[in-house]
Amino acid sequence: MEAGQAVVIESPPLVTPEQVEEYLGWTLKPEGLCRDERCVLVPDRDALHTDDGVDLRVVTDLLDRPIVVDREAGLVAIGAERSQRLGAVRDAKAPDFSLPDLNGDWHSFADHRSKKKLLVAFSSW
Repeated sequence: MEAGQAVVIESPPLVTPEQVEEYLGWTLKPEGLCRDERCVLVPDRDALHTDDGVDLRVVTDLLDRPIVVDREAGLVAIGAERSQRLGAVRDAKAPDFSLPDLNGDWHSFADHRSKKKLLVAFSSW
């Protein structure tokens, strides 16, 4: 997965440190959350890392990324970084993302480039 892109995870918001790196491209190190040469300080490690795992809600707050947790469905959706979202608004261009269809098959928005698209978002509540 490309670092910084939006992601949907089929798990609770508590994950292993390895999954944080897999899903978001950031590694939990003693100096903080790091990607390449960039590190974000973690002021309260106890809030981030518990015996049950790393709380993705705390990670996304530190990385300034939106998150939605649907415990009933067992899904976590994490949005792109603020700079990507602002760039998309400024350029009037939607960022790439992938979502599952009703059969569970994943589809990327980029697969439909140069085609007219209608994206319908809905909720059962």
